[in-house]
Amino acid sequence: MPTVDIVDETFLLVPPAVLAATYADPDVWRECWPDLRLEVYADRGEEGLRWTVTGALVGTQEVWLEPMLDGTLAHYFLRADPPPDRNWSPSMLRRVITARQVAAKTVSLRLKRTLEAGRRPGCPPLE
Repeated sequence: MPTVDIVDETFLLVPPAVLAATYADPDVWRECWPDLRLEVYADRGEEGLRWTVTGALVGTQEVWLEPMLDGTLAHYFLRADPPPDRNWSPSMLRRVITARQVAAKTVSLRLKRTLEAGRRPGCPPLE
């Protein structure tokens, strides 16, 4: 079982294709997760991406995009351990987990704000 196991879900009022295109850009990865080196091992198109993770953590990460209502439910998963050369105390592990949980939601809410561009549920995209 991984030491760090983060799950987050955020509903965005954009089609899965828009979100998939955003996550497909490696520059977005570096901006969202600057201390992680990501390598795609499964490009699922409009359903999202799966990466292997190295750097500050070692494991896997996934963004699964689920069409829902007039938008997309973005599921985020990070399952990882510290690198072999690091030994975290229980308090350090708690701080890392909390920081990763906050970072996951921060990324989702930033994308939500940017991609939705003020769109309200049930209303067409703003022109």
